[in-house]
Amino acid sequence: MLSVRHAVRAATLSAGFSIIDQTRVVTAASELARNAYIHGGGGTLTIDHLSRHGTAGLRLTVRDDGPGISDLDRAFTDGFTTGAGLGHGLGGARRLMDEFEVHSEPGAGTTVIAVRWASR
Repeated sequence: MLSVRHAVRAATLSAGFSIIDQTRVVTAASELARNAYIHGGGGTLTIDHLSRHGTAGLRLTVRDDGPGISDLDRAFTDGFTTGAGLGHGLGGARRLMDEFEVHSEPGAGTTVIAVRWASR
């Protein structure tokens, strides 16, 4: 997890994010990576630099080949967990990012795409 935090922190610095936005993105990435590790048996993180109307952004794509999420609505509910955590991971990560998509199919893994645009 530490390598994820370092890579995402470096990307936020490169994109010129404020310290607050850096913290938001690093925290969201940590939660998503932890979910992929705990529930998906591992996975991959891709970091893409974006630009829209002169504003920098980052897109995080986290993929795993785990069992998938059978009930996405329930997974976003604070307090719901299938593990030992507090149940804030997926919903918390969504609140920290500007755009958030989850593609999951039971038995086929999960892909989360999260975008944060730099505050002006």
